[in-house]
Amino acid sequence: MQHPNYKHLYYFWVIAHEKSLTGAAERLHLTPQTLSGQLAKLEDYVGSPLFERRGRSLALSETGQLVLDYADSMFNAGQELVEILEGRRLGRLGRLRIGVSDVVPKLLTYRFLHKAVEAFDDYFLSVYEGKHEELVADLAAHRLDVVISDRASHESQAAKTYSHLLGTTDVCVFALTERARKLKRGFPRSLDGAPMLLPTPNTLVRRDLERWFESQGIAPLIVAEFEDSALLKVFGAEGLGCFPAARSIGADIGPQYGVSEVGVTAVKETYYAITAERRIKNAAALAVLATAKSALEA
Repeated sequence: MQHPNYKHLYYFWVIAHEKSLTGAAERLHLTPQTLSGQLAKLEDYVGSPLFERRGRSLALSETGQLVLDYADSMFNAGQELVEILEGRRLGRLGRLRIGVSDVVPKLLTYRFLHKAVEAFDDYFLSVYEGKHEELVADLAAHRLDVVISDRASHESQAAKTYSHLLGTTDVCVFALTERARKLKRGFPRSLDGAPMLLPTPNTLVRRDLERWFESQGIAPLIVAEFEDSALLKVFGAEGLGCFPAARSIGADIGPQYGVSEVGVTAVKETYYAITAERRIKNAAALAVLATAKSALEA
């Protein structure tokens, strides 16, 4: 069997990620008609349709998904080679691509990463934020080197990824100093009816906090919920309500937001570094794991 035409394969790869012939044609500076003809040639070679039309967009067929998996590996590796060569021309020895789940507090992300970056100043760091499932999928496709998340990879049923425990931290309640002083008395009962800002219901910490509230027989007044933990703290600093945060960053958020700790809940947050290899070889990635434990200490 002859090798596939790699130009046709590349065109297919772009179409698959753009999810439309028009978008791919604009990206490749070709006409949709030319691109459609090139795709047809690849489908003739494969012997099966690679896409199914769904309205105005294209969806991969079962064969198309198989071909895309291999194309991802090929062209991502090629892009990585280009980046490595560019890095060497700039005098860099390596690049570390880190995906951070959007539920991980920004201050905690900084703590996880800055010591590793300082220790390996010959590394160029690229940090991407996103949803857990999307980041783990990018990791499995070798578009990322490490993912930092509050969940292990097996919870998203991701193949060929390995979770390394970074550590655990208590979750505390914080509020503006004057309100915190009042709420400390009789905590946690004092939270019953108190205005509360919480993460959105799709987060683990929100579900754990709700179970803890129920176990304590308390019902805070939830006045707002936020997907962005930094925005939650900003609203807390403006006095909209008290809010939960990792105890390990309490010393930072206190002066930054003008808040004080009300009390420690029974809820804990656990963080993982997820990689595509069981034994990590990237020196900077190893440094992230090595420094994370101290980052989670209160």
